[in-house]
Amino acid sequence: MAYVPTVSLEEELELIRRGAAEIFPEGELERKVIRAREEGRPLRVKLGVDPTASDLHLGHMIPILKLKQFQDLGHQVILIIGDYTATVGDPSGRNKARPQLSHEQVLEYAKHYEDQVFRILDRERTEVVRNGEWLSKLTFADVIRLLSTMTLARMLEREDFANRYRSQVPISLHELVYPLMQGYDSVMVRADIELGGTDQKFNILVGRDLQERAGMEPQVGICNPLLLGTDGKEKMSKSLGNTIALADPPEEMYGKVMSIPDDLMWMYFELITDVPLAKVAELRRGVEEGSLHPKPVKQRLAREIVARFYGAEKAAGAEAYFDRVVTAGEIPDDVPEHRVLPDQLKEGRIWIVRLLVDAGLAASNGEARRLIVQGGVKINGQPVTDASLDWPVQDGAVVQAGKRKFARVRLG
Repeated sequence: MAYVPTVSLEEELELIRRGAAEIFPEGELERKVIRAREEGRPLRVKLGVDPTASDLHLGHMIPILKLKQFQDLGHQVILIIGDYTATVGDPSGRNKARPQLSHEQVLEYAKHYEDQVFRILDRERTEVVRNGEWLSKLTFADVIRLLSTMTLARMLEREDFANRYRSQVPISLHELVYPLMQGYDSVMVRADIELGGTDQKFNILVGRDLQERAGMEPQVGICNPLLLGTDGKEKMSKSLGNTIALADPPEEMYGKVMSIPDDLMWMYFELITDVPLAKVAELRRGVEEGSLHPKPVKQRLAREIVARFYGAEKAAGAEAYFDRVVTAGEIPDDVPEHRVLPDQLKEGRIWIVRLLVDAGLAASNGEARRLIVQGGVKINGQPVTDASLDWPVQDGAVVQAGKRKFARVRLG
């Protein structure tokens, strides 16, 4: 595939650098881009993903969106589905070993992953491979030779391994193999550039080393920052309950973006949207100087993000829903129904916490209790303040949890 640049060198480098926490070595990136232009050869840009869950969130999308930038610039993007690396589990940033998954589990998760990432990437122009294609063919002698390229001292330079070693937290030998497996992927796809989060730097550097040993020009690493979740404090993580999931409907996605702290907007603008950085800087100055109220700026951010995954029409609908339901406090027209069966009742009553969980308005009893204590639960517009309440069920009553979740109760 011939590479014909569509933007100037300066514009291309500015796009590539957008949102990058670190590029290493920086000078090599520019040399690779210039040579690609001179030779008419697209860069081979690698992203490896381990499908270890079926539900993705915006944090997972940051390197995918960077991959999309390279694709739009005319380069060859390579998505490696880590069907073998996922069975080992990436130890990066972990204080204990990951649970090992079966190959069958990984392949099932991979189907969900591909369905979601190709809402962003052009499937026809994406080279998709699974690293089991080459890792499954290594003999034991091959593995020994691969292990011989790394010393234990260097492996313990990794902060996560070093911390676990000092704290006498077990480190399994299979975890030490992971960086070599990821690095070997770079050799097999002849990557010019590898993308990943800041927690992937060590693994990317191992890829550079293995490529040099194989007589190749080593790849350049581009690491993106880890996206903070809706709480504005911790990285986005399902276990922390601070995610914006790709599976969230447009109204839910819009509402979650509107809930983030104001000072987090700029990170989301830079990493998730295509709004020019000069415009983002202008909006930020306006908010900080007081000439712009944060709400309309955050509304624009929410529209941009929803439109990215669902299109402009759905984004406009999500904004109208938010204005009507959250801002004006109206009950939406299409409230989902939750049926309460007779055997769930005791003298016509049901524990409010159980109702919230059964109706999908809370993920657990603990979350349901917190919502009630924080004043986030209403029935027919009236606040519920007692988490021990046995509610006398009323057919047709509307239960609300937070500002955006509703269920209409039906008996029988």
